[in-house]
Amino acid sequence: MTIKEVQDEIIRLKKEKDICILAHSYQAREILEIADFTGDSYALSKMAAATGNSTVIMCGVRFMAETVKMLSPEKKVILSSPIAGCPMAEQFGAEEIQMMKEQYPDHLVVAYINTTTELKTVCDVCVTSASAVKIVKQLKEKNILFIPDCNLGSYVAKMVPEKNIKLVRGGCPVHASIKAEEAQAAKKLHPDAELLVHPECIAAVAEQADFIGSTTGIMKYAQESDKKEFIIGTENSIVEHLQYMCPDKKFYPLSVSFICPNMKATTLVDVLNCCKGEGGDEIILSEDTISKARKCIDRMIELGG
Repeated sequence: MTIKEVQDEIIRLKKEKDICILAHSYQAREILEIADFTGDSYALSKMAAATGNSTVIMCGVRFMAETVKMLSPEKKVILSSPIAGCPMAEQFGAEEIQMMKEQYPDHLVVAYINTTTELKTVCDVCVTSASAVKIVKQLKEKNILFIPDCNLGSYVAKMVPEKNIKLVRGGCPVHASIKAEEAQAAKKLHPDAELLVHPECIAAVAEQADFIGSTTGIMKYAQESDKKEFIIGTENSIVEHLQYMCPDKKFYPLSVSFICPNMKATTLVDVLNCCKGEGGDEIILSEDTISKARKCIDRMIELGG
């Protein structure tokens, strides 16, 4: 089968079986083309909750599918690739964070959305990369324990200096692996380009950026800017997507190694098999787990996240 034939069959099956397909922005182009919604993880979860479809297929990583299930417990939620995990989300367990809470009893635990459902059960407030600064600014508590991404947390601490933010050594290994020298080299190679960087990058990279923001924020900035050239400091699939969206502009990767292997685990055929009912991994969460994990997300929603 050609790519087009596989896509056509997926579109036919999802209509026939009442399926909604979500695709994170880091997915391949051919997957985005058959998705009902594309974007960042939390936005996708909200979109899925607003649909009437009985089944949702998440083309992303496991914590994203879990978030969809938390916001839509009545729906059947399937992770398209069972092996698509997230090293950042999975690097801490609930017991470790519980111990940190006991060590810092006067600190409010703020969790990046890129965490497992288990971890969210012991956290106080959830944030996204787009809403982190806004949410932390609104908290009445001064002392914050920010988990798990120390780079995003460091960026928030810089933007909200009035808070006492305690960080842990964690984060996205892909974003954190990019070195300051790579940013310098990219800027030298493309002197007319603006550097757009995700806050999961280390501070030495972010400090060189013309814009720092979430994946959606980076794409929006590039689309709306009067500038014509951009170096993209996040997963390299965004370079390709932006080139399709803005053919009159030029986009360059910050680094050739800016690739998330977990996001690349999902193939178009995986999605086809999920639509056939032959593949993927159904997300099962107990009512008690959902209830406990939802508290930090509900608090985020209350604060406008």
